[in-house]
Amino acid sequence: MKPTTPMPISAEMERAYEACCKCLDAARLKTLLRDLTDIHSPTGATRAASEFMVEHLNQMGLPSKYMGMNDISGNVLGELKGGGAGATLLLYAPIDTHLEGDDSDLPWAGPRQEIDMRPEAKIVDDWVYGLGSSNPKAMVATLTEVANAVIDSGIELKGNLNIAFADGGMPVNVPSRDNAGMSNGIEHLLNRGLAPDFCIIMKPWIWVYHEEPGMGWFKITVHGTLGYAGVPRGTPGFRSSIVPAAELISALESWLQEYTDRNTSGVVRPDGWISALRSGWPDRPAFPSAATQIFFDVRINPRTSPAEVKAQFGEFMKGFCLENPDIEIDWEMYGSVPGGTTDPDNWIIQSARRGWERVEEKEYSDPDLLGGQTDGAAIRRLGIPTARLGWPWPAENSPERVAEGLGGMGATYVPDLMPCARKILYALIDTLMRDRHEVV
Repeated sequence: MKPTTPMPISAEMERAYEACCKCLDAARLKTLLRDLTDIHSPTGATRAASEFMVEHLNQMGLPSKYMGMNDISGNVLGELKGGGAGATLLLYAPIDTHLEGDDSDLPWAGPRQEIDMRPEAKIVDDWVYGLGSSNPKAMVATLTEVANAVIDSGIELKGNLNIAFADGGMPVNVPSRDNAGMSNGIEHLLNRGLAPDFCIIMKPWIWVYHEEPGMGWFKITVHGTLGYAGVPRGTPGFRSSIVPAAELISALESWLQEYTDRNTSGVVRPDGWISALRSGWPDRPAFPSAATQIFFDVRINPRTSPAEVKAQFGEFMKGFCLENPDIEIDWEMYGSVPGGTTDPDNWIIQSARRGWERVEEKEYSDPDLLGGQTDGAAIRRLGIPTARLGWPWPAENSPERVAEGLGGMGATYVPDLMPCARKILYALIDTLMRDRHEVV
């Protein structure tokens, strides 16, 4: 990785940065995070949370509006106008949670609903718990605190500061709510007047990422015949779909790891996981199913198209079927989101790295490889240079028991967020206190 491009800030900008940092208020951030976590916002039903944030932003002096997509969901868009000579910078985070926060999550998200999976907030010292309190709501609260510090400091910007929060940021599809998910909210905003020069998206992990993967969803159906538990194995006309599916699952698991190795490049490591199985009727176990379905998600490097990933998987399936001619299989790609990348030499990437170096007090180094998919990919695909910044995640040493694994992404240690806020502030000052021709 090339060293970060040096670009000193002026004495005026230095004073502005220090003034903004002094206005950052961790207690205020924690209060907002608690209040927002207390408002349930599953994908496709974010209206209450979004309207709350619109009111909050307006009250703190950042003119904002609610942009509805239907009766139960919508997005937030605010703008703090500068003097007119500078660029426009968007601070962005999604606002929807990945779980429903009710019994439908169980047992698939874990054996019980831990504190981090409940759609209600709880504060324990500097910790905020509740469904989505870390991802996405800590990001929303932190970006809001950054904007609040800018307003409280009274500094003058040359450029415009946009702030936006959108539904559909989770990598899901919810048919019962207008097929919400897969970046539908940010695309709604960007198609309706939001037109920044640059974007900073806040997501977990402490690095500055200039690119993020897309994703491909596949469904495989293994066919057999409807059976009966009283029929001996080997009886003509009776074929299991479940046992051959188990053979395919083992082969697919090996292929996914080979796929990752073959398609890793840049800062993206495109992993894949088998995520769901479906077969038969639990209330009719006497009748083995005629079909077993396997679902998986594989991540897509920005330098690999969904069509290429589909072709690679097709080659795997062709080989498996040749080796197993007695197994009847069909498959389809039922979801596809391309990855997105920004030139690492672009202004906003270098500015974000300068902010990272200022706060971390060391040179920027190669980041951990990334496999998480976010709205950042969609923003980059629409031509907006985008930097991803974050904080150490997941938080360690929680005083409360939280779910094992991903859980509800609902345990936030507020002091962890403050260095990220200072990094974002640096890039904001560095970008919006210059003339537009200097940065674009």
